[in-house]
Amino acid sequence: MQVVIVESPAKAKTINKYLGPDYEVIASYGHVRDLPSKDGSVDPDADFRMLWEVDPKAQKRLNEIAQAVKKADGLILATDPDREGEAISWHVLEILKDKKALKDQKVERVVFNAITKQAVLDAMRAPRAIDVALVDAYLARRALDYLVGFTLSPVLWRKLPGARSAGRVQSVALRLVCDREREIETFVAREYWSIVAQLATPRGDAFEARLSGADGKKITRLSVGTADEAAAFRAALNAADFTVASVEAKPMRRHPQPPFTTSTLQQEASRKLGLAPARTMQLAQRLYEGVDVGGETVGLITYMRTDGVDMAPEAVAATRRAIGAQFGERYLPGVPRKYTTKAKNAQEAHEAIRPTDPSRTPASVARHLDPEQARLYDLIWTRTVASQMESAELERTTADIRAHAGGRALELTATGTVVKFDGFLTLYREGRDDEDEDEEGRRLPAMSAGEALARRDIVTTQHFTEPPPRYSEASLVKRMEELGIGRPSTYAAVLAVLRDREYVKLEKKRLVPEDKGRLVTAFLQSFFTRYVEYDFTADLEEKLDQISADEIDWKQVLRDFWSDFTLAVEATKDLRVSQVLDALDEMLTAHIFPPATDGSNPRTCPTCSTGRLSLKMGKFGAFIGCSNYPECRYTRPLSGGEGSPEGDGVRRLGTDPATGLEVTLRDGRFGAYLQLGEAENGEKPKRSSLPKGLAPADVDLETALALLSLPRPIGTHPEDGQQILAGIGRFGPYIQHGKVYANLDKGDDVLTIGLNRAVVLLAEKQSKGGRGAASAGRALGDHPSGGSITVRAGRFGPYVNHGKVNATLPKSMDPDSLTLEQAIGLIDAKAATMPAAKGKAKGKTAAASGDGEAKPASRAKSKAAPKAKAASKTTAKAKTSSAKSPGAKAKGAKAAG
Repeated sequence: MQVVIVESPAKAKTINKYLGPDYEVIASYGHVRDLPSKDGSVDPDADFRMLWEVDPKAQKRLNEIAQAVKKADGLILATDPDREGEAISWHVLEILKDKKALKDQKVERVVFNAITKQAVLDAMRAPRAIDVALVDAYLARRALDYLVGFTLSPVLWRKLPGARSAGRVQSVALRLVCDREREIETFVAREYWSIVAQLATPRGDAFEARLSGADGKKITRLSVGTADEAAAFRAALNAADFTVASVEAKPMRRHPQPPFTTSTLQQEASRKLGLAPARTMQLAQRLYEGVDVGGETVGLITYMRTDGVDMAPEAVAATRRAIGAQFGERYLPGVPRKYTTKAKNAQEAHEAIRPTDPSRTPASVARHLDPEQARLYDLIWTRTVASQMESAELERTTADIRAHAGGRALELTATGTVVKFDGFLTLYREGRDDEDEDEEGRRLPAMSAGEALARRDIVTTQHFTEPPPRYSEASLVKRMEELGIGRPSTYAAVLAVLRDREYVKLEKKRLVPEDKGRLVTAFLQSFFTRYVEYDFTADLEEKLDQISADEIDWKQVLRDFWSDFTLAVEATKDLRVSQVLDALDEMLTAHIFPPATDGSNPRTCPTCSTGRLSLKMGKFGAFIGCSNYPECRYTRPLSGGEGSPEGDGVRRLGTDPATGLEVTLRDGRFGAYLQLGEAENGEKPKRSSLPKGLAPADVDLETALALLSLPRPIGTHPEDGQQILAGIGRFGPYIQHGKVYANLDKGDDVLTIGLNRAVVLLAEKQSKGGRGAASAGRALGDHPSGGSITVRAGRFGPYVNHGKVNATLPKSMDPDSLTLEQAIGLIDAKAATMPAAKGKAKGKTAAASGDGEAKPASRAKSKAAPKAKAASKTTAKAKTSSAKSPGAKAKGAKAAG
């Protein structure tokens, strides 16, 4: 028997079917240990020794793996084919060594790029050892992220109250967003005019031509800057005679884009499907791990974390066969296309993201997928097939036109582009973040040199230059990849961290920095300039890639980084808060003191008229205050909004028409909140926190009254007629149905969520189990004594339920094929062990948990154990390794990146 380790249970189930009874495939459920989120987990003074702690949730799984390995003939580590996958295999192997589970068993590492039977069997025939260089690169990256996060974040907390954390890649990505916002704030619009002549050929065919030259000088987009200049040109053209000087038609070819990498998939899914990078990766993971297609579980796409753009020869051949069959030989190039990556610092040379079988068209698999999965598969399939299709053939025609008005010689240009053969464009066109005017499809009428043209009209139009657009998630990912910042596999996590920590928000699909994010970036740019520079971060990424190629020593990279970084941190120890405020005040002037529309000084206090406004710091974060404090107590938020003359952190929104009480928005210890009236006779006034994503500056009276009225009824549940409520609790917005509570997803609004969506969320919660929501399960039939028996999915594995009796299924039983007779036997056996009076399990039998599922009694008891005892056990489990070590993601202050 061979034990095979993979990350996910879905992957394990699929691969187990491929390998047969001689293999036992077990899931590790991702990373199994991590650096504890406390000081000392990486010790630079001990040559960067790392302290590892096993995830308590993984302990049971690791024990199961260890027991299986002890009885096995060999161990095969089959985690994902990237750095993270290599690290998981290394972690599992190290833990098994600590548990003394390995004796003479052979240990092998296999990788496969797709979860298909052929790919898995081919991988099993080509085992290798763990790639030490890849593990070293992971260790270096993990140590760097930990050291930056746990060293820099405390500095932020001390010097910049309200800041959450900083990170090696996270902070640089945030700087990109903030720098773009500063460009927009300081942008000065410039006026310009376009002059277009509407002309016609002798045959009456109309077209447009733009002014491109005058009196021997070239006219560019910004050349005509005033209305007077435009009027002069219009007058000249109205008096001119127009003649065709030349006509030139040039053939063009447009080539298809390569198949997707992680980065380009995230960008295109954002543009075309409106998916956030994190959601794209979740869906891609499911397509990779496999879905049931016609009774067979199969992976539909190859591995989705890759920088590679090439495809395996057999995949190219299969794609070309699909093109020939579906589109015909005209759409098939003479030789297969081969692509090479252009990304800066591209890492391991994996295949591009592609369908595992191009013959599985999107239409043929759509019924096996949910709508989002189907749309993403369609995007991947079309991009892949288009990448091997024939180029599009176009023709671009340019007509130069002369206009003679008295002694002036004016030049105009007309252009048009037409598609002569669509090629790959028949299937796929790449999206763009910022659409420009497209001439494709604009055909010029037939004309020849020397022909006279008729003037129909001269149109002058005023324009103003516009600032660069804010980044979308897609364009930010693209920019980060261009600069070599981070890695495509981390972009989704970095963007999620920035939003979760409220450093940025998404408005109209564009990333807007929050005040908190602006402050953090300004602080880092002022006092840790080098560590948020784009080139420095990209250079560090290049060194990490050199480590993975076994070209440089990973610990030397850490030593070089740490020696300089500690000096920068040391330099901030004596930094006074007043110095920090002065630096941030100067850097953020355009943001917090934009020019006044009436030309007055934006820093003049509106209350006392003599004080100067500047950035101040309070226990709840930064605000704008008057220099005449305490005589003048005027304050306001950073990004404008209504100020408070009393400086009490209270903004009056208006009066509740129902009660006559004043509605206010206040600053609290845990953030902004709403209050109705004041405390009277010892009774606290009604309050409501703000939902995540709602900025205090965006709260008006209508929104405040709606939030204060929560919980609100949504409607009655279609199954039992009970009322469903929506409200905001300690852990955020929720819906409630009886004793079942379900948290709202990010896209749900507690004020507008409807009945249909609420029923779906409640059903999902019940299917997962949890507080008041044991899974309804699959009905098997009735017990001989009466009452139905169901098989359910529980937190600790599948179990059967009959009334108050829950019995855990043995590992040998498949819940999907469990029969009524088997379930009755389990129920009766369990009932025989339960005292009639209390129905509690004894000894080591299973105890029923409060959420209605079977739970090992030993685990149930541990919940009642003293916390100190639990803490001591956790500490005892932590192990130290000398050279190699890190885990997944540090918690708390640790930043993504």
